[in-house]
Amino acid sequence: MPVTNDIVRTWRRPRAVMRDLLGQGRREDRAIMYLMVSCFLIFVAQWPRLRRVADGYEPSPWPPEMNFEGMMTYTFFSAVIILPLFMYGVAALSHLIAKVFGGKGSWFGARLALFWTLLATSPLFLFYGLVRGLIGPGSQAALVGVIGAVVFLIIWVQTLREAESKA
Repeated sequence: MPVTNDIVRTWRRPRAVMRDLLGQGRREDRAIMYLMVSCFLIFVAQWPRLRRVADGYEPSPWPPEMNFEGMMTYTFFSAVIILPLFMYGVAALSHLIAKVFGGKGSWFGARLALFWTLLATSPLFLFYGLVRGLIGPGSQAALVGVIGAVVFLIIWVQTLREAESKA
């Protein structure tokens, strides 16, 4: 089944999709692909906001002499190099926490649950990036961010529960 169909299915039945993904066997190549595509989409979601900052529509967190290309370079490094490493740590921590609460899954299952959730919720990251780029910071962006965070957590908890229920 195509990944896009699984993403749509995840929004309705995250546990069933995670069950199907786990049923495909231990595929580290697929898990890391989910993670890297997700991180790249998170990077792409930053483009409208970075353009807004570079054009002076909102304060820049970078030094004043930093141009748009420099902002893009630093954002690429943090989103595509650092974020995946951080996500491996978060997945390991989630597995350890699940073990405390009786989880029977594997390290791979915890990674797959987090990485798949990142990919499945990537449309929210892209939408948030558009809101930040077109409207700027404010209550609308905060609302979209909170909704995105809640949806991410709901899907992640459900996929992690499924991954940790299997021995």
